[in-house]
Amino acid sequence: MAGSASVLSDDSTLSRLDRALRRVEWGMAFVSGIGAFMLMVLAVVSVTGREFFEEPLRGYVDWIEAAMPLIAIFGISYVMREGGHIRMDIVVGQLKGRWLWAAEFITTCAILMLMVLLVWGSWAHFDRSFDFSAPNWSRDSSIDIGLPIWPAKLVVPVAFSVISLRLVLQLWGYGRAFLRGEERPVAVPLVQTAAEMAAAEAAQVKGHDL
Repeated sequence: MAGSASVLSDDSTLSRLDRALRRVEWGMAFVSGIGAFMLMVLAVVSVTGREFFEEPLRGYVDWIEAAMPLIAIFGISYVMREGGHIRMDIVVGQLKGRWLWAAEFITTCAILMLMVLLVWGSWAHFDRSFDFSAPNWSRDSSIDIGLPIWPAKLVVPVAFSVISLRLVLQLWGYGRAFLRGEERPVAVPLVQTAAEMAAAEAAQVKGHDL
């Protein structure tokens, strides 16, 4: 449902927590974007050095490997909140009311259990790399220029922990919607109709014109 969801808000505790976590998620997504931009800068520097000075940027591959978790993983919770992940709605998309919220609750619960396992596993992976007594606090490093690897490994459990918090809030939202029989619950991504998507896009274009 990438690009076809909206998240409603109100004055409830759930919605306030949703908006507070969203600010954290937005900051993480921004940092991820900065990381991608900096890799583009490094690519320009490396290509320029190779073409004009016959000396590409030393350790370019090491920097790419170190930044990849930041770019690929750090912003996933923000995308999850906005309903931007691609998924197959062949069955769930046909459901309405409590049946829909029950299906969303079950699938979200399954994702949360997987994420908790990934947090545990990725933290253990980081813990094997980090050591206060070692040079640069790292037991391992990159091959070319010896970058410590633990910062890149730490990104993964941090990002997975945040998305786990997001999934807990979504479970709260889906569970409350199921119990109350709500049609448009807060703090969860709601699939928009074609008309709603067109109206949102028109409003966005109008805002840019101003």
